[in-house]
Order: sequence, then C-alpha cells, then structure tokens
Amino acid sequence: GYQNIIFFNLIMFNNIFKNKKVLVTGHTGFKGGWLCSWLKILNAKIYGMSLPPPTTPSLFEVLNLQNEINSDFIDLRDRQKVSEYISDVKPDFIFHLAAQPLVGASYQDPVLTYETNFLGTLNILETLRSLNHNCCAIMITSDKSYKNVEWVWGYKETDILGGDDPYSASKASTEILINSHIKSFLSKENNSIKVAIARAGNVIGGGDWAEGRIVPDCIRAWSENKNVFLRNPKSTRPWQHVLEPLSGYLTLACLLNKNNNLHGEPFNFGPSSDSNYDVEFLVKKISSHWGNANFSVKHTTKTKLHEAGLLKLNCDKSIHFLNWRPVLNFDETVSYTSLWYKNYYFPETTSFKFTEDQIFDYTKKAKMRELSWAL
Repeated sequence: GYQNIIFFNLIMFNNIFKNKKVLVTGHTGFKGGWLCSWLKILNAKIYGMSLPPPTTPSLFEVLNLQNEINSDFIDLRDRQKVSEYISDVKPDFIFHLAAQPLVGASYQDPVLTYETNFLGTLNILETLRSLNHNCCAIMITSDKSYKNVEWVWGYKETDILGGDDPYSASKASTEILINSHIKSFLSKENNSIKVAIARAGNVIGGGDWAEGRIVPDCIRAWSENKNVFLRNPKSTRPWQHVLEPLSGYLTLACLLNKNNNLHGEPFNFGPSSDSNYDVEFLVKKISSHWGNANFSVKHTTKTKLHEAGLLKLNCDKSIHFLNWRPVLNFDETVSYTSLWYKNYYFPETTSFKFTEDQIFDYTKKAKMRELSWAL
C-alpha cells in the first residue's frame, strides 16, 4: 500500500500547479480566499464555485478575487449545475472546501447543513465519476468528523468517526460517503481520478469575519472599541494559522498527483501539540497586539448547545508519509493573525499585498525549517 511511497525531495508547488486548472469550491469563504491567493502566486489557472461571500466584509471582496480568478456562484446542492460546471472546466485539481462550516448554525438549520455538506459532496463525487481526464481531488472534511470522547491525546486517521452535533455528524457522514464512492466507483484501476481526504481543525488568520468565532468576534468588537464577552473561556483548541492546513492540502495534492497509493487515504493536518491553549489565553495574546482591547468572561445560565471542549489531532501520518509538519509556533500564529487585521483596519498596504507577503514569509520560514515543499 501507501507505506511504499518514495518521496521526491522537492515537491516544488510551483512546477506542479503552474498553468494547471485548479477548481476551488468554497472560494468565497475564509480558507478558500487564502487558498486562491496562494494558488495565484503559484500561477495556477483558478476556478471558483461557491455561494456568494458569506460575510460582510469578506476576504473574497477585500482581496478583489472576483477580478483575479474565474469565479462562479453556484449552489453545491444543484447537481446539474455542479456537473455542468466541472465538466466544462475540466480541472486538473479540485480542492473541495465548500461547506456549512459552523456548529452553531448547524443547530439552527440542520437540513441545510446536511444538504450542503453531504449532498453537495455527493454531487461532486458523482461528477468525478463521469470525467474522462486526469483529475486529483482533495476533499476537505474536519477534525469534528471524529467521535469525540474528550481524550487528551490526538485522534488518528484510523479512529472511529462520529458526531454529536449536526455539523460534526454531517462531516462524519460525508467521510463515509467519500470512502464508499472511492471503493465502489473510483477504484485504483481507474487511474484518471484520484481522491484523498484532508482533516483539519480550528484555523485562525486574517480575513475571517464569521459570526460566533472567537477571533472575528474579538476583532469586530475591538475595531469599534467594544468589550468582548467570552462564552467558553476554558475551552481548549489546537489553534493553527490557516496557511498550515493549506500547505498540507497542497502537499497532498502534489503527491497524490504522482502516486496512486495515496488514493482514498485520509490525512490529518493539525498544529504541533504545544499549540493547545484555552480561549481566554488566546484572546489575551491577540489583545496584546491591539491598543484598546477589552474582554470579560460571560457567565450564562442558559442551556448550552453541545460543543466539544477538547479537540486534538495526531498528525504522525502526514509527518511520516507526506513529510508535512506545521511551520508556525503559537506566538507566530497569533502575530500573523493580529497584524493582518491591524493592517485591514489601519492600512499601511493593501490587504492583497499583505496576504501575499504573509504567504511568502510563511514559505520562507518553511524553507528555514527544511520542509520539502518549500525548498
């Protein structure tokens, strides 16, 4: 199996993606905006398929991506439109990020969450079956696909899937769907279509304005000199910068392109184990980069929706087989995030330039840490 992979010392993203057609679903979202910016640096021909931007402001509009890539607003639940679009584009690579990504919103509208995350993915998989050209698809799910039993060590790719809230359950169901479709319809004998699964957790970074996420909530409030109330100050999360899992997705796509043995394999992309901090500590760190930054802990008696208290991934498989590992430490992650927002609200340069500069700086750090994709 994939244990026999012989790695190329140099992946060289640039050579792999240059002039290739790359389809990003969810390109109007936070992660999608960063991925498109990176792919632009790599001279890919980028196509985006997504709903319109989910927030105002949005990274998609702030970076002016509508003028930089081929962008189409398509609802993933519309099988015919999805199928026609992918068949017309004939992408060399697909990064499937589009999702209803919020636990809170999944309680408010579970049907939309399942339709988007499960049926939307099914529509892409069904379209992949009908393609007759080479295509590598990276299906991005979530660390919340794992059945969370609140243990302190990280979840491995072989651990059981599950989900107590509608979002987590939708992602775990999607994983079972992907695995079934690969086994049933996209076997290794059909070498033209290759699929791999990427699981990552909470990401932070500049340009996220989603409601109910701790960093955007803080930035929104502080930019208006308001106080922030912390809901779950002691919830621990493995915080990582958005560029970390993206470097994993790109690495996985490159190696999947070269190696059939990665077909059907899931990989975790999480931060190093010393990046697990509680919400209150994170907020303290971010607030130190701002002038007027006040927060207080909110004690509530309301019935709380279930949200996992501890989430952590074991990334040994990615480290061993992909030679991937995180680049930034916790302080660098916080600094990248805070400085991006600071430049947005008090501009010294355009957000597009600042985003590109952070990608270049991240790549430089990866090079210094001798990660193969950056050499």
